[in-house]
Amino acid sequence: MPTPPRTLDATAGQTVGPFFAYGTEYPRMHQVAFPHSPGAIVVSGTVYDGAGNPIPDSMVEIFGADTDGTVPRARGAFRRDDHTFTGFGRAFTTDEGHYEFWTRNPGAEPGRAPFLAVIVYARGLPNKLHTRLYLPDDEAALAADPLLASLSPAERATLIATRTPGGDLHHDIHLQGDEETVFLAF
Repeated sequence: MPTPPRTLDATAGQTVGPFFAYGTEYPRMHQVAFPHSPGAIVVSGTVYDGAGNPIPDSMVEIFGADTDGTVPRARGAFRRDDHTFTGFGRAFTTDEGHYEFWTRNPGAEPGRAPFLAVIVYARGLPNKLHTRLYLPDDEAALAADPLLASLSPAERATLIATRTPGGDLHHDIHLQGDEETVFLAF
């Protein structure tokens, strides 16, 4: 029997945020790696709207490999036991739009640029936004990365974090405007 023609158009998803904490918060959710453990670093930044104002009620999630490039696959990423690297973290922004994670520098396959997958939820968005945060340390790997190679220099700069003097990473996320972060269709 033939399938009847589609008579209804798809509708947009519900607008994301502002957020209720119930069901999204859990203890030490921003600790992908235990603070001050060997190799632990802080990844931080600010989420900005199109006018350059910090967004105080957004949520940022990261997922990445451990320093040796292995991606955690064990269940229970929401449980923090103070020694296991979980790969996944979630942070709400502060009133100043600031987010912060304890994690480790992600490793990568040889010849590939290491990165963290990032998801941003914020008010007014019809869906979450996917992007990447690349480590700035290996210029050859960054130059060879297929995604980065497909971007203009200005676009590419929106995906590469800055290394702080203490070894941590800083990366601001701009949802719109002249400095808009490159977001990925997923």
